[in-house]
Amino acid sequence: MEIGIFIPIGNNGWLLSENAPQYKPTFELNKEITLKAEKYGLDFVLSMIKLRGFGGKTEFWDHNLESFTLMAGLAAVTTRIKLFATAASLVMPPAIVARMASTIDSISHGRFGLNLVTGWQRPEYSQMGLWPGDEYFSKRYEYLAEYATVLRDLWETGTSDLKGEFFQMEDCRLSPRPQADMKIICAGSSTAGMDFSAQYADYNFCFGVGVNTPKAFAPAAERLIAATEKTGREVSSFVLFMIIADETDEAARAKWEHYKAGADQEAIQWLGIQGAADTRSGTDTNVRQMADPVSAVNINMGTLVGSFETVARLLDEVPTVPGTGGVLLTFDDFLKGVEDFGTRIQPLMACRQHVRTMTLEAAQ
Repeated sequence: MEIGIFIPIGNNGWLLSENAPQYKPTFELNKEITLKAEKYGLDFVLSMIKLRGFGGKTEFWDHNLESFTLMAGLAAVTTRIKLFATAASLVMPPAIVARMASTIDSISHGRFGLNLVTGWQRPEYSQMGLWPGDEYFSKRYEYLAEYATVLRDLWETGTSDLKGEFFQMEDCRLSPRPQADMKIICAGSSTAGMDFSAQYADYNFCFGVGVNTPKAFAPAAERLIAATEKTGREVSSFVLFMIIADETDEAARAKWEHYKAGADQEAIQWLGIQGAADTRSGTDTNVRQMADPVSAVNINMGTLVGSFETVARLLDEVPTVPGTGGVLLTFDDFLKGVEDFGTRIQPLMACRQHVRTMTLEAAQ
């Protein structure tokens, strides 16, 4: 099972709480997290894109870096770990994104991939006068399908002449092309989103569900398998979890309860309003889950709370779900969390023993 880190490109990571660590995103912070992840044999890091935050007392996600420039910087200071940036497809033309991706592929020597998002939070785009209207909600995956087609055309052949509803390419060219096969990620959970991933993506991200229920995402993985049976492509599910770990189960649970007690209700309310804005397309399950006010202190992602031994045991259950390729992890405290994962949790995981073996061989 592959392990990735959802690096904190926005302030305060993924905890909407006054009681959680409060910090601004910086290149140095994300570099230190990424270098730790690489040191401990983790497989990839992914950065999101967020163009407007949720406000509230914690100014949640009001302070953000930009994904591509951040990953270009990380590509230059790493040697092995894979790097994924996120393209805000509504405001970044696919031909430009294809060229940016090819550039970071060159910097990283083939370690770069792309996460595509359709855009679901209207104020991110309306603030710039770039929201296409609410009818976009019902067409966003048709839009993204053409977008991905342009990317694949340019990466694989160096040219695109797509004549579609949303994009009209005229002998569009790209050179140099990427040296490695460019992987695409999507995070669709609606029927349209799953169908898109089955046709165009290499990995589909989904939310974990609940607290200490590592296999509760299985229905989403099953739906993806069913969708790929129609396309004949192999697409893996990767699951998003937050880890809150400590020496004992009791200490970890105490931290979790403390974070929940300090929930930033203003920011959570904003998230709920934006998540409910799409009434036309059956909003992705991921977005509805994010907007759920119940335990929204960490955007309702699946949460693994416990001792290092407990978290290792829970993570070992994840790859037993058919179609699972890996996990994408967040932490309450990223620097300590990645360090603890590398030194205290991963060595206990049966599904990661190959990493321990490689580390020992490298040290000899």
